[in-house]
Amino acid sequence: MALTDDAIAKIRSMIQSGELPPGTRLPPEPQLAAQMGLSRSGVREAVKVLESARVLDVRRGDGTYVTSLAPRLLLQGLGVAVELLRDDTLLEVMEVRRMLEPMATGLAALRMTDADLDELGQILQDMRAATDDAEKLIQFDTAFHHTVVATTGNETLTSLLDGLSGRTLRARVWRGLIEGDAAHQTIEEHHTIYLALRARDQLLAQASALLHVNTSEAWLRTVLAAKSTDG
Repeated sequence: MALTDDAIAKIRSMIQSGELPPGTRLPPEPQLAAQMGLSRSGVREAVKVLESARVLDVRRGDGTYVTSLAPRLLLQGLGVAVELLRDDTLLEVMEVRRMLEPMATGLAALRMTDADLDELGQILQDMRAATDDAEKLIQFDTAFHHTVVATTGNETLTSLLDGLSGRTLRARVWRGLIEGDAAHQTIEEHHTIYLALRARDQLLAQASALLHVNTSEAWLRTVLAAKSTDG
């Protein structure tokens, strides 16, 4: 493991220094190992780790390349990690969302195009038509919030919030809302966000998003408390 860690550190250093910029093909394994003064096995394992982290792209029969290093690639693993978090830690995730999502929504109010708003309006209509269908609500809820944040043009922020809003987390909230006969109320919160965005009102969009995240967090607490009681 120590040799693998050394190899990972050296490859990362080469990428950070610009010696291996995005899209560059790495030297063949024997050459790279000799260049770094490490064993081939250590380099091989390091490449596997960095491939899993979306830093390297191993193309069979072609070679190993540095990826684009785009946030959507490098932060892809965040969503997987969130899906594996324990119940008590999910509340911490909601706390982070409460810090980021309202600010992102406020920024979107200044940057959304009319076409973006029309797309968001259609998603909202689809949500209204799926009030009692948890699976469809999860799908449309994901699309709604991704569309809003993506219009900020900040790929890092979009990737972070996509990762923090995993399917399991959404599923728990929406199923709790449906069982509590509160899905209509939450859909109306989406409508309020939409109206604030349509009005290009940054502060109102931010406040509406904050209210919505707080509602989702409250329902998650309810669901987790019920699970704890049943257990």
